[in-house]
Amino acid sequence: MKYQDYYQILGVARDASMEDIKKAYRRLARKYHPDVSKEAQAEERFKELAEAYEVLRDPEKRAAYDQLGKNWQAGQEFRPPPGWRGRPGGPSGPGGSPFTEGFSGRDFSDFFESLFGNLGGAGAGPGFGGRRGFQSPGQSQTVPLEISLEEAYQGGNRALQLQIPERDANGRVTTRTRTLNVRIPAGVTTGQKIRLAGQGGAGGGGGPSGDLYLEVTIRPHPLYQLKNRDLTLELPLTPWEAALGCKVEVPTPGGAVALNIPANARNGQQLRLRGRGLPGQPPGDQFVVLRIVNPPADTEAARELFEHMARELPFDPRAHWK
Repeated sequence: MKYQDYYQILGVARDASMEDIKKAYRRLARKYHPDVSKEAQAEERFKELAEAYEVLRDPEKRAAYDQLGKNWQAGQEFRPPPGWRGRPGGPSGPGGSPFTEGFSGRDFSDFFESLFGNLGGAGAGPGFGGRRGFQSPGQSQTVPLEISLEEAYQGGNRALQLQIPERDANGRVTTRTRTLNVRIPAGVTTGQKIRLAGQGGAGGGGGPSGDLYLEVTIRPHPLYQLKNRDLTLELPLTPWEAALGCKVEVPTPGGAVALNIPANARNGQQLRLRGRGLPGQPPGDQFVVLRIVNPPADTEAARELFEHMARELPFDPRAHWK
């Protein structure tokens, strides 16, 4: 079956108001009405106009049709998305036109029926015979959510404000602010999505709403580097702390930990604090990378001390070059 571009058929923009749609339909319906038109294929053209108007004049049908997106081209091979299903509905309501007289549900295309169900019965707007409603699931939506490393470690609640686009009864797109209380699970990682069931786009014809997914990004931290659930922390040490060994209080997201630095520790040496990364099954680890920092020789006493070390310590860091 072929995709029908209802906006193109009526010659209106996708954001056209209901009044613009009515005017376009009435003008074209007069031109192509089979009883008066001299245009070639007037009856076929008139049926296309009636079908397009039936969809775009109905806020629910129009919203559901718009969910198909803008990437379809008129005449392109089309199959309805999963989840579309018809259900008996009430009358079409106001907005019918005397130009539609004589055309029943059988005059609508397979494309229309695949989305909105067969037309039939009594009680629809003038000239359309009956109307069947439809149910279509709302679209799922994904929005970014930036959190701190502390939030990722501890979890917690966050009040989140979202700008949700909606189409009113006149076809205008507006935005509505929604505030959601979001539970951030402990141990969530960058790229993970938090699912909020039924908080996405509204369904058509009373269909179920889509889901809302919050795609998590963890902000860079001044102390830690994060990879998956593992953390890396650089630990500055004085030369004597590295040479003699010592105990240092090391920060972790869960609180400070006393870490034993072995004697003769090397610059760049990596020590592991098992299970001190982000929570999970299993939890991540925290790696501590040792960085030896020399004090500045900016006083006479400091220079004498370095000169004494140079004389007393038979150490050549470039001995392996020989």
